[in-house]
Amino acid sequence: MSLTPRRFTPARRSVLRGTAAASAALALPAVGSAPALALSGRPRAAWGVQTGDVTTTSGLVWVRSDRPARMIVETAATESFRGARRRHGPLLGPDTDFTGTTALNGLPPGEQVHYRVTLADPDDPRRTGETVQGTFRTAPARRRQGVRFLWSGDIAGQGWGINPDIGGYRAYEEMRRLDPDFFLCSGDTVYADGPLVPSVTLPDGRVWRNLMTEEKSKVAETLDEYRGNFRYNLLDENVRRFNGQVPVIVQWDDHEVRNNWYPGQILEDARYTEKNVDVLARRSMQAFAEYFPVGTLSPRGSEGRIHRVVHHGPLLDVFVLDMRSFRNANSPGRQADDTQGILGAEQLTWLKRELSRSRAVWKVIASDMPLGLIVPDGSANFEAVAQGDPGAPLGRELQIAELLRYIKHRRITGTVWLTADVHYTSAQHYAPERAVFKDFAPFWEFVSGPLAAGGFPANALDATFGPDRVFVRAPQRANVSPMESPQYFGEVDIDGDSGELTVRLRAEGDTVLFTRTLQPGRVGQ
Repeated sequence: MSLTPRRFTPARRSVLRGTAAASAALALPAVGSAPALALSGRPRAAWGVQTGDVTTTSGLVWVRSDRPARMIVETAATESFRGARRRHGPLLGPDTDFTGTTALNGLPPGEQVHYRVTLADPDDPRRTGETVQGTFRTAPARRRQGVRFLWSGDIAGQGWGINPDIGGYRAYEEMRRLDPDFFLCSGDTVYADGPLVPSVTLPDGRVWRNLMTEEKSKVAETLDEYRGNFRYNLLDENVRRFNGQVPVIVQWDDHEVRNNWYPGQILEDARYTEKNVDVLARRSMQAFAEYFPVGTLSPRGSEGRIHRVVHHGPLLDVFVLDMRSFRNANSPGRQADDTQGILGAEQLTWLKRELSRSRAVWKVIASDMPLGLIVPDGSANFEAVAQGDPGAPLGRELQIAELLRYIKHRRITGTVWLTADVHYTSAQHYAPERAVFKDFAPFWEFVSGPLAAGGFPANALDATFGPDRVFVRAPQRANVSPMESPQYFGEVDIDGDSGELTVRLRAEGDTVLFTRTLQPGRVGQ
């Protein structure tokens, strides 16, 4: 299979030029808090557009206004918008930070969809702002069309934000040029607990310079501060251009709220005046729901869930996990009985049921944390699944063992685990012959990231499920800046004819570091 991006049709080229030009024509969004309600003129959508949770016939379109406005979305088969279909979306106001999504249904499968968003004055619908355009592909209804997507995570972390001196988040532009069907964002979409400073001097004497906002100057606690963290990444032109072309499937992890958080936690961190993590998590969830198009969340984030299945045609189902909202407290992880674990009992039941129902050739399990990599939380506790004891499953490992056993005994084929979180890229193969717990079928776990954050050395492995680190690329010291080490993202290409799934671990700079092709129809690989 080719490693080169797909060829654009002439119509595709022209719309991409138009989308890029429209993005460039928009002034950089105002660096500040909520829009001023007394602004004169017409509504503006300077933060761009994005789409999410796209299936064969549906998707969500997102926009943010600079004032109260009615969202109107038109879709068409071509960039000329001849015969466009119009949908009236929500009224955008301060209760959602002037953001909103419009559901698109009845779309043609496996086709390029062109859309444009218009913001209208709610008191005078004839007063409209400049139209903002985007495009995306719906999932194919036929297997032979194939699927290709990218994944990564960890954005604006460890003090490394948008650096205009190096062109901002450059990896987004590289990913856009690959023209994937969608992007799986594997969590740590923002670092609400990671304030930025204007400049950082690197070990070699160079200076890293951050684009600064008020909300990124301290840890986020209020709803507006969390909103400001989600807005921050949209200041980058690469991100806005990418969002206008590539749909996203997004999940969260810890840094959307606070490092290594779990429900019920009471903070001892002096930077926080609000010590109850549950309060902070509710505020972050509302901002997350406002700034990402997620079909299972309400517009105000007051209800719904992040874990879901996104069906992408006959070749692929993506099972998006939430390893944060239902976990038990971080601990040494030596419990002999642990039904809550890292997923919670209800989410585990849901996952087993949906995996059994899936008829897709491949079942990607989008995990916001790795399975066999040891991720400590302080000197005694552990943050992920593995806890450094190479023996029989204990603690959160018990829940994962139950899931892996279920996959084997139900003969569920084509499971692949994708994750980010640890700020390097690697490939682990898990096999029962190397493991202490043996009642499971072999599987692969691929790690990528960071996309725009600090790099870290590789984590140690826990032998309980028999991981073998087949490939790794990681820095030798902690918190290496994006000026010193490339950023990482992964690519998954499913061939429509053979059904083979090829994973490529990529480094910024159009570099493929590692490739592995998996065969379809197998319980284990």
